[in-house]
Amino acid sequence: MSNLPLLMVFLLAPALMCSIVESMMFELKSTHTKCISEDMKANTFSSGNYHVINPNSVGTVPDHHKITVRVHSPNGNGYHIGDNVLYGEFAFTAAESGDYSACFSVVAHTTDTVTIDFVWKTGVAAKDWNNGGRKNHIDEMEMELKKLNDAVTSIHDEMFYLRERETERQFLTDETNSKMFNYSFLSILVCLSVAGLQLWHLKTFFERKKLL
Repeated sequence: MSNLPLLMVFLLAPALMCSIVESMMFELKSTHTKCISEDMKANTFSSGNYHVINPNSVGTVPDHHKITVRVHSPNGNGYHIGDNVLYGEFAFTAAESGDYSACFSVVAHTTDTVTIDFVWKTGVAAKDWNNGGRKNHIDEMEMELKKLNDAVTSIHDEMFYLRERETERQFLTDETNSKMFNYSFLSILVCLSVAGLQLWHLKTFFERKKLL
């Protein structure tokens, strides 16, 4: 029984870590721009790296496959700029909540299709656990416990963040429904007023013509 918690640590920690890593490979043409968005809450640490895949089996990547990369916040604040590059990396702590975007475009006008390998990590997965000399003084079990603790904390914070977003959406829905009700009521009132004026006009017309 004493080994059960240890087994849970080793089983759950990697699963929680892998669930917040976004890795992809995509193709890009010179006339197109591709943006990848990541919803993050304030004070979330994020890191990423990218590189252009060599289309040739030998040699270096052609210069006309170089790309431009922009990483920016929901309000347009720049966190990373890569001009005319074949690879790069970035790391930052989100200053605000919302959708952060990484946009890629090909610099040169070429008919070739450029393939890009992109990895974007947020939260616990973005931390460099091998950085520093502390690893030599912490055994493997303690390291896994620290990872698990950070993962649980991250999930806990994410749940509260999603709850706040849900509250905001519910408020917006209620406000929209209230406006629609007022608009419908006003529309009915206008229609009834127009109908009443038409009846009054017809009655006046027939009385003048002595048809009533």
